[in-house]
Amino acid sequence: MTRRNSLIAFLFVLALTASSFASVPDQPFMQAARTDLQKARAALQRAEHNKGGHRANAIALINSAILEVNRGITFDRTHLRRRYESELNGLENATTMQPAVVDQPNMRAALEHLQDARRNLQSASADKGGHRQNALDLVSRAIDEVNRGIAAGN
Repeated sequence: MTRRNSLIAFLFVLALTASSFASVPDQPFMQAARTDLQKARAALQRAEHNKGGHRANAIALINSAILEVNRGITFDRTHLRRRYESELNGLENATTMQPAVVDQPNMRAALEHLQDARRNLQSASADKGGHRQNALDLVSRAIDEVNRGIAAGN
C-alpha cells in the first residue's frame, strides 16, 4: 500500500470514528430538561399576570433551574469521572400533579413542561456536581408556584 493510500485509509477510519461519536447524544435528559424548562418559561410569560405573584416567582425559579442544568452539563463535560452505566437506569418517574384548570392554558402548559423537566432531570445521571439536584429542587418549587398561581387565577 502506498503512503497516499495509507493516509486516505487512516483519514477514512478517523472520519468513521468521529461520526460514531457525533451520533451519541450529549446528556440527552439534561438537554431535554432544559428544553422543557424553556417551554415552561415561555408558557408562563404568555399567561395573564393575575396570579398573585406566583407566576413571576415560578419564572424566577425556572431561570435558576436553567442555570443549574447548564452548570450540571458543564460539570459533567469537564470532570473525568466514571459515567453511570445508563441514564435510563434506576430513577422512578415523578408523581404527577393535579391537572390544571382548562381556562388557564398557558399555566397548564407550563405545569406540563415543568413535570416533563422534572422527569428528565430524575432520569439524568446524578454525577453533575450537585447542579442536577439543585435544578430538581428549583423545578419542584416552580411547580408549587404554578399550582398556587392557578389557584390564585381562579
